[in-house]
Amino acid sequence: MSSTQSVQCFGKKKTATAVAHCKVSGKKDEGDVTGLEGGFGRWGCDAGRGLVKVNGRPLSLVQPEILRFKVYEPLLVVGLDKFANVDIRVRVTGGGHTSQIYAIRQAIAKSLIAYYQKYVDEHSKNLLKQALVQFDRTLLVADNRRCEPKKFGGPGARARYQKSYR
Repeated sequence: MSSTQSVQCFGKKKTATAVAHCKVSGKKDEGDVTGLEGGFGRWGCDAGRGLVKVNGRPLSLVQPEILRFKVYEPLLVVGLDKFANVDIRVRVTGGGHTSQIYAIRQAIAKSLIAYYQKYVDEHSKNLLKQALVQFDRTLLVADNRRCEPKKFGGPGARARYQKSYR
């Protein structure tokens, strides 16, 4: 099949953002933008060998090593067979180590759901979505908490300067 299939999605966590891009069997699939704490990730899938790369490197080289299995979670939860005919490219920028990891995993999960909705069938998409949400809701839903801005009359957002009577 020479036609290109593509889907684009995004996800965020704090200030990191990841974009997912996926190509399947000669079809292009642009995927997720997801983020955490300033990180920005871009995600993509190529026609078929089941490879997953982050910034051009294999998933097995993702740093920090202690958070590597956080990136593997969407793959392991839905099953590696769902990724067998898909090569995934992830681009991530901004944020810290942890925020980038969470941005990548959310981008992968959301773009897989979007691909299944657009090019496979609704029932398969619902099964994948249910499995991901049951495991960890943050794989699909971004955390909207942000730092509260400082106000006048105090050193921080809520703290006030000490009052003196004399």
